Amino acid sequence: MAAKIRSPESLPYRPCVGLTLFNRQGLVFVAQRIDTKGDAWQMPQGGIDDGEAPRDAALRELEEEIGTAKAEIVGESAGWYDYDLPPDLIGKMWGGRFRGQRQKWFALRFTGRDDDIDLKTAHPEFRSWKWTPIATLTTLAIWFKRPIYESVAAEFARFARPD
Repeated sequence: MAAKIRSPESLPYRPCVGLTLFNRQGLVFVAQRIDTKGDAWQMPQGGIDDGEAPRDAALRELEEEIGTAKAEIVGESAGWYDYDLPPDLIGKMWGGRFRGQRQKWFALRFTGRDDDIDLKTAHPEFRSWKWTPIATLTTLAIWFKRPIYESVAAEFARFARPD
């Protein structure tokens, strides 16, 4: 008997946090994933563990993904943002258990120096990084994340200012 294939619409969203990290000049941290070819950039993000508060997940993911905890949360999205994976990725990402992600976004102010950022973490996810104006987020992001990046950029634009 063949295994029953679930339609993408019947799958849940993976609970996740997204991080918009601003430096002292009001620029946003973006990085290129190790496992993605091309020139797509993204902001740090990651799953929320069972029983974990989204704010705690945001701070944990910051350290896990970019090797520093030198930041403070300065804002939180008013709601949650969802995105669907493209059909060709649904069976490959997260063991095929999720159709996409439901994300709570946080704005953080980076309190360290650039050399505090270290992508060579225990489980590296990124190959390079840079600071960019918030207005460029949608042009840098992979196509299926652009609508969320547009919304997050609009919601957090007030933080894109020099200290």
